[in-house]
Amino acid sequence: MIMGNLELFLIAVGLSMDAFAVAISKGLSLRRMSYKTALITGAFFGGFQALMPLLGFLLGTRFESYITAIDHWIAFILLSLIGLKMIKESRGPCEIIEDRFNLKEMVTLSVATSIDALAVGITFAFLHVDIVPAVAMIGVTTFVFSFLGVKIGNVFGECYKARAELAGGVILILMGLKILLEHLGFLG
Repeated sequence: MIMGNLELFLIAVGLSMDAFAVAISKGLSLRRMSYKTALITGAFFGGFQALMPLLGFLLGTRFESYITAIDHWIAFILLSLIGLKMIKESRGPCEIIEDRFNLKEMVTLSVATSIDALAVGITFAFLHVDIVPAVAMIGVTTFVFSFLGVKIGNVFGECYKARAELAGGVILILMGLKILLEHLGFLG
């Protein structure tokens, strides 16, 4: 299956919503908007969001021959589970993030917001997605959303966090459903 740029972009947007929501929280905690903090946040989240699907892709290609017959179901289930998790989290309580830069905190948040991308990378391996443009699009999209998230959080506050996670979850579920329906021959 060939995945087009629009599909990759939609997946990138969906994956970036966790990081966007956390970046909004980071912006909420800032007394003053700091472009340095926004750049660092974007770099961490974008970098990890690009690295994780690459790792997943490398794992997926090693086991592809064992799973080819059911890869479309795996893609559908993984994307749907990730999407449902994001929708559930959109209804949860806000996490408090402190107004300072902490390397350990940033690495922890970056890993936590990019675990879903690892599973998507495994899915990319089964779908034979060209991984370099895919991880570049995911990383850049997440960087931009995270940078903007810090700014939005600082200016507007909490009201966008839940909506971002909800939108990301819905996008991932719809992409999983599209992959399944294409493989089963319902979409051309």
